Amino acid sequence: MSNPSSSYNGPERVFSGIQPTGALHLGNYLGALTKFVALQHTHECIFCVVDLHAITMAQDPDKLRANTREAAATFIAAGLDPKKAIIFVQSAVPAHTELTWIFNCTARMGWLERMTQFKDKAGKDKERASVGLFDYPVLQAADILAYKATHVPVGEDQKQHLELSRDIAERFNRQYDAPGFFPLPEPLIKGPGARVMSLKDGTKKMSKSDPSDLSRINLDDDADTIARKIKKARTDPEPLPSDTGGLAGRDGAANLVGIYAALAQTSDQAVLDEFGGQGFGVFKPALAELAVSTLAPVSEKLRTLKADPAQIDRILHDGAARAQAIADPIIKEVRKTVGFWGAD
Repeated sequence: MSNPSSSYNGPERVFSGIQPTGALHLGNYLGALTKFVALQHTHECIFCVVDLHAITMAQDPDKLRANTREAAATFIAAGLDPKKAIIFVQSAVPAHTELTWIFNCTARMGWLERMTQFKDKAGKDKERASVGLFDYPVLQAADILAYKATHVPVGEDQKQHLELSRDIAERFNRQYDAPGFFPLPEPLIKGPGARVMSLKDGTKKMSKSDPSDLSRINLDDDADTIARKIKKARTDPEPLPSDTGGLAGRDGAANLVGIYAALAQTSDQAVLDEFGGQGFGVFKPALAELAVSTLAPVSEKLRTLKADPAQIDRILHDGAARAQAIADPIIKEVRKTVGFWGAD
């Protein structure tokens, strides 16, 4: 990876986070967690359970705490090593909220009004949406830049928010005559499984918030549940094509082929070379077997970790201390740069 800003001379650092708003699923695993696991071996990595983002929508406090622990446990069950990567909870490090306010005074309303995700999440009644839902891309910029992260593994749907983070960093550097103070973070999107779609609707992203549990494979699902969900996945009556061009307009088929390819760490075309011309009566059981064999170790470890919440808490306390040790000197320098009293 190249340095994302010619005037930034700091170390390369990877940051990303996942909201604790429900059980993590196959889309999170293939689109994010497998990439996190690979990156921890090659880069300094900081991975966060973003509970501040979660409360942009109403949350039950007890459930939020439980979901936060479960998300952290899933990180570890998927293969993240707390000794290699920093794993912590966003709200445990005050730098996130302090830098958000400073960036609120750097960002511009017009930038946020162009964010398509706010329009999607707020729906027609945006006047009743929380200010936090409108402003959370600024918090996202603070999440990244509180650690001067240079690279962010994101899905395609988050690229616009990362562009905003770059705009905020660039404007801060220019506004305070501090060239290269913040890097301009770059996205990491490469690799299979970057966008896993709903099992019930191949045009929609697999989501924790979908009311139908059949739309997703949760990482704590047992083998029978995984097989049942794949069997019920929406497809069409046609056999699989012999090449990827034949998947055009067949969203359900394309999604299942993409999931198989990501789980097998191969290409969509390689999957069609094996299964082209065959129906879903053959393909779905093969996909279910592959999914079960891949996810069984994850779900087993997740159940073990969830049975020992004190262990999860120890990992999160340690991670928060390590994250704060990186963020504190950066925030101290930000305060000095902005001109806050007592920071000189």
